[in-house]
Amino acid sequence: MRASVKWCGKETFLGQSNSGHSIVMDGNGGEKAPSPMEMVLMGAGGCSSVDVVAALKAANQAVLYCEAELTAERREQAPRLFTQINIHFVVTGTALDEALVASAVKDSLEKYCSVCLMLGASIEMTHSYEVREAA
Repeated sequence: MRASVKWCGKETFLGQSNSGHSIVMDGNGGEKAPSPMEMVLMGAGGCSSVDVVAALKAANQAVLYCEAELTAERREQAPRLFTQINIHFVVTGTALDEALVASAVKDSLEKYCSVCLMLGASIEMTHSYEVREAA
């Protein structure tokens, strides 16, 4: 896997992925675009969400919606590393088996999500979930 990041002036940077996608990043605390640390946080949520949805579909669950709400704490002094991240999943579907949702969320964080496993090697990663019945 390869990527590049180009400086575009001031504190704006353009990241380009090997797959041909681009994203603007803002080194000024997210004034014009997501900051690099926000990208890391969103990456953890995206990676884990892929696992959760895939696991539920593989278990023939009628999942209709999945949202990962992430909260993080960072050190006050430089380097401003994450010290704790929680991923709260809101999973909506029809007749979802709560035990399967719990298992999918746990397995993503502890076994499958590459981003969470990397982050979890040095910080506290937690998860929670709620199951909602589709209207």
